[in-house]
Amino acid sequence: MARIRGLSGMSGAFGGMVRFTDMFCREGPEALRRIGADAVLADQMEAGGALVAEHLGLPFASVAVTLPINRELSVPPPYVGWAFQAGEKGRKRNAGGWRVTDLLLRGVGKAIARNAAMLGLPERHRLEDCLSPTLQITQLVAGIDFHRRELPAHFHYCGPFRAAGLPEPFDLPPGDDRPLVYCSLGTLQGSRIGLFRKVAAACHALDLRLLITTGGQGRLRPEDLPGRPIVCDWVPQEAVLAQADMAVCHAGMNSVLDPLAAGLPMVLMPLAFEQGAVAARAAHAGVARVVGARCSVRALTEAIAEVRREPLYRQRAAILRTEIEASGGAVRAADLIEAALT
Repeated sequence: MARIRGLSGMSGAFGGMVRFTDMFCREGPEALRRIGADAVLADQMEAGGALVAEHLGLPFASVAVTLPINRELSVPPPYVGWAFQAGEKGRKRNAGGWRVTDLLLRGVGKAIARNAAMLGLPERHRLEDCLSPTLQITQLVAGIDFHRRELPAHFHYCGPFRAAGLPEPFDLPPGDDRPLVYCSLGTLQGSRIGLFRKVAAACHALDLRLLITTGGQGRLRPEDLPGRPIVCDWVPQEAVLAQADMAVCHAGMNSVLDPLAAGLPMVLMPLAFEQGAVAARAAHAGVARVVGARCSVRALTEAIAEVRREPLYRQRAAILRTEIEASGGAVRAADLIEAALT
């Protein structure tokens, strides 16, 4: 998973989805009968959960932990890093993007059709055909998504699914009062030493304090990086972000939602999966500057400086923080699930 790059890499990931869907549709019915399941929460990207639930006559909810896959021509597919484009020109471009998406996902579509027939269900061919007719929830808030006009009434933006309670404490090493930049490339890309070195050089040039987390993937030593940043395998992210001035990350969904929950602007470097699409939405919301992973140290330095210098990034991040605080999060999601599925 950590080695996936570009469309060819995504094709391999889709192959894994086919194998999982086949396995779950083959083994899932007996497994759910054995545990006495009363309902199913199915990730939007895993059609098997919905197919097995329908086969067993169980109520089910569709959950989007990253970008919703609900198709409408006014927004680009969630697999491409396209900016929002209004009007007929944008709709035509998006229609082409969805055609390419269908081509890339044709193996997944065949698996959906094959397993629906095996389970005695009506014909279907796309992931969207397997979305719940009862409840669809996402941990996004509307402010970080492109404006949508065709979502069903049972679709709900709930905000980040996080445990309630106080965050685990984290104390920074004392003696350094410079503004703190938090950098994470998530749990799969923490071995990208070259990228971390680039971020360290940019922060050192701007006289900013830097904390890097590797997710246990890389063997980074502070003394090998410009400015000797703080390097950790893992940190309690919420506690660190409460002390940070901004974040630099790969535009994974959780890595974007957590800084926004703290009201922090970002510089985003999409690497794989849906990260380009997440970054495009964050840029559209005015809370992030997006740069390529191959950008120069100079370009990255300028991006970090711009995000810190221009107050609009922080102002818009503060607006989204308020929206996230009011969204209800995991508690609202649980309430919606209980109301819909019982």
